Amino acid sequence: MTRIAGVDIPSEKRLDIGLTYLYGIGRSNVVKLLKEVNLDPAKRVKTLNDDEISRIGKALEKTYIIEGDLRQEILHNIKRLREIGSYRGMRHSKNLPSRGQRTKTNARTRRGKRQTVGALKKEERIKQDVKAPAATPAK
Repeated sequence: MTRIAGVDIPSEKRLDIGLTYLYGIGRSNVVKLLKEVNLDPAKRVKTLNDDEISRIGKALEKTYIIEGDLRQEILHNIKRLREIGSYRGMRHSKNLPSRGQRTKTNARTRRGKRQTVGALKKEERIKQDVKAPAATPAK
Protein backbone atom coordinates (compact mmCIF):
# COMPACT_ATOMS: atom_id res chain seq x y z
CA MET A 1 0.00 0.00 0.00
CA THR A 2 1.16 3.47 -0.84
CA ARG A 3 0.92 6.14 1.84
CA ILE A 4 0.10 9.72 0.82
CA ALA A 5 -0.70 12.44 3.39
CA GLY A 6 -0.99 9.82 6.14
CA VAL A 7 -3.59 7.71 4.31
CA ASP A 8 -3.05 4.26 2.81
CA ILE A 9 -4.04 4.27 -0.86
CA PRO A 10 -5.05 0.80 -2.20
CA SER A 11 -2.35 -0.53 -4.52
CA GLU A 12 -4.60 -2.16 -7.10
CA LYS A 13 -6.69 0.96 -7.80
CA ARG A 14 -6.15 3.37 -10.67
CA LEU A 15 -4.43 6.55 -9.57
CA ASP A 16 -7.45 8.79 -10.22
CA ILE A 17 -9.67 6.55 -8.07
CA GLY A 18 -7.11 5.86 -5.35
CA LEU A 19 -6.48 9.54 -4.62
CA THR A 20 -10.18 10.02 -3.79
CA TYR A 21 -9.52 8.01 -0.60
CA LEU A 22 -8.07 11.25 0.80
CA TYR A 23 -10.66 13.29 2.72
CA GLY A 24 -11.32 16.52 0.82
CA ILE A 25 -10.16 15.23 -2.58
CA GLY A 26 -12.85 14.34 -5.10
CA ARG A 27 -12.79 13.37 -8.75
CA SER A 28 -12.58 16.93 -10.11
CA ASN A 29 -9.69 17.79 -7.77
CA VAL A 30 -7.87 14.62 -8.82
CA VAL A 31 -8.04 15.60 -12.49
CA LYS A 32 -6.51 19.03 -11.74
CA LEU A 33 -3.88 17.52 -9.45
CA LEU A 34 -2.73 14.90 -11.96
CA LYS A 35 -2.46 17.52 -14.73
CA GLU A 36 -0.35 19.64 -12.40
CA VAL A 37 2.10 16.81 -11.63
CA ASN A 38 1.99 15.34 -15.18
CA LEU A 39 0.84 11.82 -14.30
CA ASP A 40 -1.43 9.44 -16.21
CA PRO A 41 -4.75 8.89 -14.39
CA ALA A 42 -4.97 5.32 -15.73
CA LYS A 43 -1.70 4.35 -14.03
CA ARG A 44 -2.01 1.93 -11.10
CA VAL A 45 -1.00 3.12 -7.63
CA LYS A 46 1.40 0.19 -7.17
CA THR A 47 3.44 1.29 -10.21
CA LEU A 48 4.28 4.72 -8.75
CA ASN A 49 7.90 5.35 -7.83
CA ASP A 50 9.08 7.42 -4.86
CA ASP A 51 9.61 10.54 -6.98
CA GLU A 52 6.02 10.50 -8.28
CA ILE A 53 4.62 9.91 -4.79
CA SER A 54 6.60 12.84 -3.40
CA ARG A 55 5.44 15.09 -6.29
CA ILE A 56 1.81 14.22 -5.52
CA GLY A 57 2.37 14.84 -1.80
CA LYS A 58 3.99 18.23 -2.38
CA ALA A 59 1.25 19.32 -4.79
CA LEU A 60 -1.44 18.28 -2.30
CA GLU A 61 0.30 20.11 0.54
CA LYS A 62 0.72 23.27 -1.53
CA THR A 63 -2.76 23.43 -3.09
CA TYR A 64 -5.38 21.68 -0.94
CA ILE A 65 -6.53 21.50 2.67
CA ILE A 66 -7.06 17.79 3.33
CA GLU A 67 -7.64 15.19 6.03
CA GLY A 68 -7.31 16.35 9.67
CA ASP A 69 -6.89 20.05 8.87
CA LEU A 70 -10.07 20.06 6.78
CA ARG A 71 -12.06 18.11 9.39
CA GLN A 72 -10.88 20.54 12.07
CA GLU A 73 -11.81 23.56 9.96
CA ILE A 74 -15.31 22.19 9.37
CA LEU A 75 -15.80 21.54 13.10
CA HIS A 76 -14.66 25.09 13.90
CA ASN A 77 -17.12 26.50 11.34
CA ILE A 78 -20.01 24.55 12.90
CA LYS A 79 -18.94 25.62 16.40
CA ARG A 80 -18.86 29.27 15.27
CA LEU A 81 -22.38 28.98 13.80
CA ARG A 82 -23.65 27.58 17.12
CA GLU A 83 -21.97 30.31 19.16
CA ILE A 84 -23.39 33.18 17.13
CA GLY A 85 -26.85 31.59 17.36
CA SER A 86 -27.53 31.44 13.66
CA TYR A 87 -30.36 29.36 12.23
CA ARG A 88 -27.90 26.85 10.75
CA GLY A 89 -26.11 26.61 14.09
CA MET A 90 -29.35 25.87 15.91
CA ARG A 91 -30.21 23.16 13.39
CA HIS A 92 -26.79 21.58 13.95
CA SER A 93 -27.34 21.69 17.73
CA LYS A 94 -30.73 19.98 17.45
CA ASN A 95 -29.41 17.32 15.02
CA LEU A 96 -31.76 18.42 12.27
CA PRO A 97 -31.00 19.05 8.59
CA SER A 98 -29.54 22.52 8.12
CA ARG A 99 -29.96 22.98 4.38
CA GLY A 100 -33.71 23.25 3.99
CA GLN A 101 -34.72 19.60 3.63
CA ARG A 102 -38.15 18.51 4.82
CA THR A 103 -38.38 16.81 8.19
CA LYS A 104 -42.01 15.71 8.37
CA THR A 105 -41.37 12.44 6.56
CA ASN A 106 -37.69 12.01 5.73
CA ALA A 107 -34.41 13.07 7.44
CA ARG A 108 -34.02 9.72 9.21
CA THR A 109 -30.23 9.67 8.89
CA ARG A 110 -29.93 13.00 10.63
CA ARG A 111 -32.69 12.59 13.22
CA GLY A 112 -32.02 8.96 14.10
CA LYS A 113 -34.39 6.10 14.88
CA ARG A 114 -38.08 6.93 15.23
CA GLN A 115 -39.36 7.63 18.73
CA THR A 116 -43.03 7.17 19.46
CA VAL A 117 -44.62 10.18 21.11
CA GLY A 118 -48.13 10.24 22.49
CA ALA A 119 -50.28 7.10 22.31
CA LEU A 120 -49.32 4.18 24.54
CA LYS A 121 -50.69 0.67 24.51
CA LYS A 122 -53.08 -0.23 27.31
CA GLU A 123 -50.60 -2.60 29.00
CA GLU A 124 -47.85 0.02 29.03
CA ARG A 125 -50.23 2.60 30.53
CA ILE A 126 -51.18 0.18 33.31
CA LYS A 127 -47.48 -0.48 34.08
CA GLN A 128 -46.83 3.27 34.33
CA ASP A 129 -49.82 3.77 36.65
CA VAL A 130 -48.58 1.01 38.98
CA LYS A 131 -45.08 2.55 39.16
CA ALA A 132 -46.31 6.10 39.82
CA PRO A 133 -49.86 6.26 41.30
CA ALA A 134 -51.85 9.41 40.65
CA ALA A 135 -51.62 12.12 43.31
CA THR A 136 -54.65 12.50 45.53
CA PRO A 137 -56.30 15.93 45.38
CA ALA A 138 -55.61 18.18 48.36
CA LYS A 139 -58.59 19.34 50.46
